[in-house]
Amino acid sequence: MTDWLGAAARDNARWCDLMCRAHGIPGTFTDLAWTNRVRTPPFYPDAVTLSPEATAADLLPRIDASPGASVKDSFATLDLPGFDVLFEAQWIFREAPEKAATSWRVVRDEVALAEWERACGVKDLFRPVLLDEATIVHAPDLSAGAVLTATGPAVGVSNVFGDWSGMLAAAAGLFPGRPLVGYESDPSDALKQGFTTIGPLRVWLNRRDSRQEIVQRRVLQHRV
Repeated sequence: MTDWLGAAARDNARWCDLMCRAHGIPGTFTDLAWTNRVRTPPFYPDAVTLSPEATAADLLPRIDASPGASVKDSFATLDLPGFDVLFEAQWIFREAPEKAATSWRVVRDEVALAEWERACGVKDLFRPVLLDEATIVHAPDLSAGAVLTATGPAVGVSNVFGDWSGMLAAAAGLFPGRPLVGYESDPSDALKQGFTTIGPLRVWLNRRDSRQEIVQRRVLQHRV
């Protein structure tokens, strides 16, 4: 059987790496974790564990662990000295949705990406190079949208805003027969659309971080 929790963690780490590469700061993968020695873009972690066997010693020497550093503890198993739990969440999984009629569109160019980014509620974060490897979709009126990343046996779902059912139809049309994975701090909307929770995760933050950055990171804690 496929390890969907592991697949979800790996897909999320690849999405984080894609975002970092778009900003010119690629990370490094090992069997235990993805890490980045340079501080990552806002709302994105400096490390993502890929195995429950990963420890603080496997992560902290490989990142800038100064105030503001964050770690995505994909299996909720870490003990990180000097860090506090910023938030907890649940990995989610759904069997492949059935094809359905949809008016959702794929972002194809820089202008459309800027419009999508404004609708999503962020600024100067999503770079056009992301479109080479991620599929960014939205409702025609930009009232809803999501990022889809097909890096493994399942399609990763992130940055969801608005209508989850529309996202499902878009994913089914673009990636037929592929199950979906992701994570949510509040999975209630996902559960209504046939997702199930498959395991906990935590995001840790250096406790000396400023209050302002803590608030900013909380805003998008379910989107990245």
